[in-house]
Amino acid sequence: MKLAIFKGFGFGLTSGVITTLGMIIGLYATTESKFVVISGILSIAIADSVSDALGIHLSEESDTTKSSKHIWIATLSTFLSKFIITVSFILPILLFNLNIAILISIIWGIFLVSIYSFKIAIERSENPYKAIFEHILIMSIVLTIVYFTGKTLSMIE
Repeated sequence: MKLAIFKGFGFGLTSGVITTLGMIIGLYATTESKFVVISGILSIAIADSVSDALGIHLSEESDTTKSSKHIWIATLSTFLSKFIITVSFILPILLFNLNIAILISIIWGIFLVSIYSFKIAIERSENPYKAIFEHILIMSIVLTIVYFTGKTLSMIE
């Protein structure tokens, strides 16, 4: 049961951070509209949380050694973690001007991924700083690509 929760939480957290930040940065680069960014966050919180939970559900079902209880716990923990993490990015958007809110959101995302990466690395007896660097590097590459894609699209409009 602990593995199901850990797996679902980890997937939901990582997906929540990278998907939400990618969407926030892409929409910011394209529109610079708080309303559009918040609408995007809420859309991801609902639709993508259900999608990711169903993805984990189907993935876990494909492993015939997993019990129905394990599958549903992984499903629910994926949904809840993805939803909560995603919604947490709304607060800085509401409280600050969009430029500052984006920076705060990036720092929040880096913090979340770093803490989880650290925990995983310790449990696997690996170098936590190497794991954090690897995961933040991947996240940074994705966010950079999304930013420049948004900027390019904003020029086409």
